[in-house]
Amino acid sequence: MMVAEQKFTHIDCFAGPGGICTGLNAAGFNTLVAIEYIKTCCDTYSANHPDVHVIHSDIRDVAASDIMPYIPYGGVDLVTSGMPCETFSTAGNTSRSFYDERQFLFREGIRIAKICNAKLLLFENVPAITSKKTQKDSDTLIVDVLKKELRESGYSNFIEIVLDATNFGVPQKRNRYFILAARDERMRLSGPKPTANSVTTVRDAFMGLPDVVPNTTIPPTEYITGESEYSALLKNNSFWRRGDGSQTELLLQSPMKHRGHTIRRFELLKPGEGLKDLFERFSKEDIATLQKARVLPKKMFIKRNVRLKLDEPSSTVTSHCLDEFVHPTSNRALTVRECARLQSFPDSYIFHGPFLVPHIDRTVQDKYEQIGDAVPPLLAYAWGIHIIDILKSTE
Repeated sequence: MMVAEQKFTHIDCFAGPGGICTGLNAAGFNTLVAIEYIKTCCDTYSANHPDVHVIHSDIRDVAASDIMPYIPYGGVDLVTSGMPCETFSTAGNTSRSFYDERQFLFREGIRIAKICNAKLLLFENVPAITSKKTQKDSDTLIVDVLKKELRESGYSNFIEIVLDATNFGVPQKRNRYFILAARDERMRLSGPKPTANSVTTVRDAFMGLPDVVPNTTIPPTEYITGESEYSALLKNNSFWRRGDGSQTELLLQSPMKHRGHTIRRFELLKPGEGLKDLFERFSKEDIATLQKARVLPKKMFIKRNVRLKLDEPSSTVTSHCLDEFVHPTSNRALTVRECARLQSFPDSYIFHGPFLVPHIDRTVQDKYEQIGDAVPPLLAYAWGIHIIDILKSTE
């Protein structure tokens, strides 16, 4: 992978813990301002990108005066906007039934782009956004409103594309919908072409990471023997513009706490199986016995406790990844570093905030939530390299 000269400018809306910034920075972008509502995400962002001016605020309260001191004369090259996806996702049974102001937060990305006189605007969300209506009984789709308001704001030159992260070296099946919009009608827009020659697997992702034992207290700080092309890339600080050489200290490979009956449940799982499969595999009598022993919960969750397959990519990493994944060979959930590896965060990346908080509190995100909600840095890197080519072709 090439390392580009860093000179292109970027504003990061709905910035999260910095997945987009991390990839764009490696590609050659200089992120000037990031806007994020969740304090723990801001802490993570600032710790990893100390040169970026991070605004901890509801984006709707961010004024031009908060941004313009950091904007060069003539504007910026790119604004990215990955607004919260809960109201568009089909992963839950109820989230998609919400019709509230969150589904129109794309307007804030457009507003910030206009303030910054951005040449390009990149939206990111789940593919299900393309079928979400503005109201339950309406025929108008959210994306139709988005595209209409792009045209009205001077960004009438745009493309839509769905990309699978596995095609860009990410060891995870993750489809994402993008709109790339430009003010200049002459710009020839397109999406990045796949960069991976082969699929990166969970085995590739976890190479060099020592196993951990649940309920122990001291996390390992040294890698073990073994390297894949992918694990070497995530340790390559020079590539990520995060220093020189290879990462030598292992971070955030911390053991988790599991009750005995939870470990027993994990022992029952075959590769690729989850909680749903256990309910289907056992008889009603066996299920009742396992429930009495608390090995199985009273309620079946469709996507919970899935044991990963070593020689395949993982399924989509979400904010619930602590509950959703079981290690491919050990009877435990994944560590923070293992989840970060599946998302393609470099090994030097640190995550602030608590280990685990209730998901009902939307003012704070724990480490796992931050990772699950992020854009994979390698996918952002591919966009960055491609957008730089677009910008150079119209200079």
